[in-house]
Amino acid sequence: MLPRTLFDAGHDEFRRTARRFFAEEVTPRHEAWEEQGQVDRAIWNRAGELGLLCCAIPEEYGGQGGDRLHSVVMMEEQVLAGASGIGFALHSDIVANYLLHYGTEEQKRAWLPRMATGEVVTAIAMTEPGTGSDLQSIKATATEDGGDYLINGSKMFITNGLQCDLAIVAVRMDGGEGGAKSISLVLVEADRPGFGKGKQLKKVGMKAQDTAPLFFDNVRIPKANVLGGDDGLNMGFMMLMQELAWERLIIAITSVTGAEAAYGITRDYVQERKAFGKPVASFQNTRFKLAEMKSEVAMARAFVDRCTELVLKNELPIDAAAAAKYLCSDLLCKVVDECVQLHGGYGYMLEYPIARAFVDARAQRIYGGTNEIMKEIIARAL
Repeated sequence: MLPRTLFDAGHDEFRRTARRFFAEEVTPRHEAWEEQGQVDRAIWNRAGELGLLCCAIPEEYGGQGGDRLHSVVMMEEQVLAGASGIGFALHSDIVANYLLHYGTEEQKRAWLPRMATGEVVTAIAMTEPGTGSDLQSIKATATEDGGDYLINGSKMFITNGLQCDLAIVAVRMDGGEGGAKSISLVLVEADRPGFGKGKQLKKVGMKAQDTAPLFFDNVRIPKANVLGGDDGLNMGFMMLMQELAWERLIIAITSVTGAEAAYGITRDYVQERKAFGKPVASFQNTRFKLAEMKSEVAMARAFVDRCTELVLKNELPIDAAAAAKYLCSDLLCKVVDECVQLHGGYGYMLEYPIARAFVDARAQRIYGGTNEIMKEIIARAL
């Protein structure tokens, strides 16, 4: 309802490129990717050719030299295309940012250009089988062995886990005390001996997005693989906390865009679908449900766009990011549930976009920190 003022002509042109890419290269293949449990590796290379990876990374490191609004455009167009299987945002807007903000010059030049072309696919491995949102309790370790570290442990629910060539792994330095003080982030190449990838996890939704456990059995890495080098030792938890606000806003951005898409699909459907000889949209209940959705989504959009403005200034408060993540992911699930109901029986059929949105949406309230954790973060700022 309110006009958006975030984007300029350059962003609009980039949006057209992204929209064509998803329409021509992704949508026709997505169902097949859902059957095989992951996207074709070639789509990463194609996105790199078109300049759609690492949009906000400076050109000196092989990126496109854009800003985070280019990243927002890319995320929005992926959601609008229903392309839940591609882990571009994690690669381009989370992993790449860790390297850009905290990596040594050598680490940046070694990895960012190849990430921008799609030659290298990346993952970030924080969650463990027994830790969930409690990052201070991770048990994966890095043990000093001469000039190297030996990495041991396991990680769970890792996006891009099967296809990744490089993972940023959160570890506890051997001998370090509990809590946050001994956590470091290390770069682990997937071809190192002892690096294992588990089977594709069978998820309720997001079936084309490869998600797998990772295992580390005496994986030897040089000390130069600590993110940030010597300056990065025992600074991993601080790095994670600094970047999690943006990660949570990413979830809010994709959630509110998903809610907008679900509303739009359903508005069009009920105008065409008839019951008792007249369009479903003519019933008061339908009109009121659509009015409620439109209003709530518009308010969420205004809040998320304001948070995005603050991100561009590096001024986004941690509690605001948590609020955006929890409110928008809750709203997404509420909206798609209402939209399924308005579709009737067809809303439960996976051939319909609203059914796929229904099963894809639920994870948004879990990853990036559960919504219960978001409320704890907000409560601490009261």
